[in-house]
Amino acid sequence: MARRQRCIAASLPALVSLLALLVAVWANALTTSFAIPTGFLRHVSPTSGRMATNVGGTMISSSLTLASGGVVLALSLLPRRSSTSQTLRGAKGEAEGKIKLFSPAKVNLFLRIIRRRPDGYHDLASLFHTVAFGDSLEIKVLPDAEKDALECNLPGVPVDESNLVIRALKLFREKSGIERFFGVKLEKQIPAQAGMGGGSSNAATAFFGANLLCGSPASPEDLIRWGDDPVIGSDATFFLSEGTAYCTGRGEIVTPIEGLPIKEGLSVYLVKPNYGLSTGKVFKAMDLSALSTVDPEELLQTFKDKGTSHSSWVNDLEKPAFTVSPDLSELKDFLATEWGFEAVLMSGSGSTIFCLGDPSGGSQDFEAATKEKFDIEGIWKTSFMRRPSPTEWYQEV
Repeated sequence: MARRQRCIAASLPALVSLLALLVAVWANALTTSFAIPTGFLRHVSPTSGRMATNVGGTMISSSLTLASGGVVLALSLLPRRSSTSQTLRGAKGEAEGKIKLFSPAKVNLFLRIIRRRPDGYHDLASLFHTVAFGDSLEIKVLPDAEKDALECNLPGVPVDESNLVIRALKLFREKSGIERFFGVKLEKQIPAQAGMGGGSSNAATAFFGANLLCGSPASPEDLIRWGDDPVIGSDATFFLSEGTAYCTGRGEIVTPIEGLPIKEGLSVYLVKPNYGLSTGKVFKAMDLSALSTVDPEELLQTFKDKGTSHSSWVNDLEKPAFTVSPDLSELKDFLATEWGFEAVLMSGSGSTIFCLGDPSGGSQDFEAATKEKFDIEGIWKTSFMRRPSPTEWYQEV
């Protein structure tokens, strides 16, 4: 017994060194070797020259070789494969692979403004939900590049560091410590200044895609925490949830919500006039004394209990948006009174208005009449959607 205790005591420093090196190697994705005392072999099976273990989802393969005065333990890290067909290789963690991801729009099922903060932002409370209308990003690794490359199908969309996609990739490198650069092809459908979170969605999608192509070093919870940075937009953390979330603070405090009891097959019409609204102008036009007094927690419970089958629809930014653009107020009145929708509400700070259900008279007559009366950029029929699981991204319908 005393001899066994002495052996264990003698091995403890080596065990501590081994564990420290395992953590360092796993964190830096390097191949390395180090020496340990031969006494450590008492705790390693003598019948095998190799071992394998799994640390944080990464397979670590090790080989033992006798050396003078000790043992050399060589470690090589093989990142786990994701569902995409990428291959990761090399001491620098270079990757080969390409993925295409859907980047959904969102609507605000309610939006309450709570107060103006000392930093100039506003505290809000809002229930966000993704819809099956959106953009797509094709992301690939650029093995020998020293900067990211972005191209977009729409002229006029910036492709430099002012674009949230480029900022998201830079933020991923800062948070993960992985110096890898990417090429992105962005196919845009979500209009700008629409209140549907297009830029933030693109940033979140790029963030998720970069993580996937790097072997998923960050968990879903890590991504939400890492994405909590206004440099990639206040709504980006929401899109890293599963698609339904109660958002507070400036929108970056995300509380995931289980799927709401929304009736299956419910149509969502997104109506975007041929102009956008500046969020800054809308907030500047807001009268804090004229805000709704409904408790946002009560609104949240209503949606949890009844889905969208109720009359509690609130967006505190509608009044200031209608002050900035009286035409938008006329459009909402037309949509809410003429077509029998179950609910009609502006999304975010505008200018998109969403309508739930199907219009009386049919969708073709509805679209034709709306476009005849108003200057409309687009009307899109879609539906609510969510991610299949925390580790899977939104699937294009």
